[in-house]
Amino acid sequence: MKFKIDELEVIFPYPRIYPEQYAYMTDLKRTLDAGGHCVLEMPSGTGKTVSLLSLIVAYQQSFPEPRKLIYCSRTMSEIEKALAELKALMAYRAKELGHVEDFRALGLTSRKNLCLHPTVKREKSGNVVDAKCRSLTAGFVKAKKERGEEVEVCVYHDNLDLLEPHNLVPPGVYTLDGLLRYGEKHTQCPYFSARRMMPFCNVIIYSYHYLLDPKIAERVSKELSKDCIVVFDEAHNIDNVCIESLSIDLTEDSLRRAARGAQNLEKTIGEMKSSDAAKLQSEYQKLVEGLRDVDEGREEDSFMANPVLPDDLLKEAVPGNIRRAEHFVAFLKRFVEYLKTRMKVTNTISETPASFLQHLKDLTFIERKPLRFCAERLTSLVRTLELANIEDYHPLQEVATFATLVATYEKGFLLILEPYDFDGAQVPNPVLHLACLDASIAIKPVFDRFSSVVITSGTISPLEMYPKMLQFSTVVQESYAMTLARKSFLPMIVTRGSDQVAISSRFEIRNDPSVVRNYGSLLIEFSKITPDGMVVFFPSYLYMESIISMWQGMGILDEVWKYKLILVETPDSQETSLALETYRTACCNGRGAVMLCVARGKVSEGIDFDHHYGRTVLCIGVPFQYTESRILKARLEFLRENYHIKENDFLSFDAMRHAAQCLGRVLRGKDDYGIMVLADKRFARKRGQLPKWINNAVLESDTNLSTDMAVAVAKKFLRTMAQPFTARDQDGISTWSITDLENHKRKLLEEDTSSSMMVD
Repeated sequence: MKFKIDELEVIFPYPRIYPEQYAYMTDLKRTLDAGGHCVLEMPSGTGKTVSLLSLIVAYQQSFPEPRKLIYCSRTMSEIEKALAELKALMAYRAKELGHVEDFRALGLTSRKNLCLHPTVKREKSGNVVDAKCRSLTAGFVKAKKERGEEVEVCVYHDNLDLLEPHNLVPPGVYTLDGLLRYGEKHTQCPYFSARRMMPFCNVIIYSYHYLLDPKIAERVSKELSKDCIVVFDEAHNIDNVCIESLSIDLTEDSLRRAARGAQNLEKTIGEMKSSDAAKLQSEYQKLVEGLRDVDEGREEDSFMANPVLPDDLLKEAVPGNIRRAEHFVAFLKRFVEYLKTRMKVTNTISETPASFLQHLKDLTFIERKPLRFCAERLTSLVRTLELANIEDYHPLQEVATFATLVATYEKGFLLILEPYDFDGAQVPNPVLHLACLDASIAIKPVFDRFSSVVITSGTISPLEMYPKMLQFSTVVQESYAMTLARKSFLPMIVTRGSDQVAISSRFEIRNDPSVVRNYGSLLIEFSKITPDGMVVFFPSYLYMESIISMWQGMGILDEVWKYKLILVETPDSQETSLALETYRTACCNGRGAVMLCVARGKVSEGIDFDHHYGRTVLCIGVPFQYTESRILKARLEFLRENYHIKENDFLSFDAMRHAAQCLGRVLRGKDDYGIMVLADKRFARKRGQLPKWINNAVLESDTNLSTDMAVAVAKKFLRTMAQPFTARDQDGISTWSITDLENHKRKLLEEDTSSSMMVD
């Protein structure tokens, strides 16, 4: 269908549109027109991605020089889905317009997922794939080949140099699989094809990290123009992504390997001095002029990048005491030895970067300025030495990154040295955390640089928390309701068992036998009445293991087993993938299954349980973070002191966004249906923090249920859902045709006119 929003003609690839989709597009256009940022919450399964792409592609094509769209998502599956949606949209546009538009869209993911080299692609570790790729594609490898030396090169990468730089891939929309097939057919590298074609694309779809992690963004995204439209989809966890990208953990083992890496560098420098001292001297001269000159034109050779260095600093000359290669390695060795001595502690130590640097200076006379250049100086040295086996130097890279970060930032970071493992094991295994506490540091360059940034998800309530945490102002902040022809999902809050004992995962009572038994009874009753698949979420792995063990002793799992197969998510991704595959098979063949998962785990974030794969989702307890974590305590203190966000407000917000994310797994479209059970008495007073579309669907009578009452309500709901209902019934009530849209616009216009007359 075609329709207009103001003067912009939008082509939407479906015959009807949901009212919330139209409202979403209208607010999106308002944001782009104003050249500002927005936070938009759209209900799960209501076509958020296709609405966003339809509006922005229409917006792009209406300008003579289209603004590039940078679309960021979290997982490979979500990137693939977005590319598939865009491909279908462009095919529909071509059919409607009668011609194919000059349009190019690509997805980018890691070398590991896009490599075609027969040897390299067999490696399982991403770091090893990156290292081996570099050993076949780096500039010095090509130079050796040109000199006639016997070296192995990657034919897929070399073939790119024979093609026109602006036309490595013809116009069109390429999914990741499509890009791999094109690369295989034309014997060219899909990864570097996508990297080099980014300046010539209308739409780029890739992971958050390509924009938010400075180490990657510096290499991949630095050439993107300032008028780009940036979209962060599924952005409910964007603050955590920002923090993780600037946080580093060092252990005794990683320091030992870093020390070995420094010794290997020393040995290689000695060999190069005797064989080709001119190279080292040439590097020294360039470092005198400034780091940026060393860096130019070498992005494909780099195996790491600067975590963050302002451009003005990169133009400075490198401090004299680390210019010479041998002096820099000696400097690194001294810093590693200092870190090793700091590890020899029996009590937890927490200190600011300024305190750490002062202690470092007092003991080793290492100044702050050379530390700031460590990451970039190490990159330059690795290039000069033409090292092929760079995976051996990753621990040393971590130390250099740590040095640069700790010397660059005075605020927003904290060093925490813990003498024991997180699980409290009595075997000394100290960890030095450089914890970023301020999420706004990583995302600030994105807000400063790009004119419009869209933060959107199905579960980001309360919306006002994100502008506070990430320090940006918005043009629009909006949460949309869900229009339904029938009540297709049933949210309910269970506060007590059938014996009227309150249920909660609160620490004081979580292992009380009566609470555990009531949770088990809830699981049994819902496994009896739920058709096909049921998903259960726990606050943590530790609690899940504890409660499963107690259920086993009480005979609860044996009872559940009569009705459903039981599968469990584990921290091991391969085991979890196998469990999910078995779960889906059991749902398809009629056996039915219960998947026991963890909020914040892999299953809660990226797996959809649509239709019969998820008819009930059960949240056992409120998924609060582990409040005794020193890093979390430090972050809470930082948020309170700097952004006036109270500890309880943040903890509650964080728990409820993850609970909402778990609930959203079960509803993946308006033709889907499911039951959402929040099993904890604390949910009754926190329901206002749920997304608007879930909160509006919670009836007052369903906010304080016992197990038997909840089962009775659920049975009635399932009987209703079992009645015949066609897509036409849904379309007739909760979607708009072109006529409905015109009537809606006319009504809005009349309201505007009458309100202005009242003002007059």
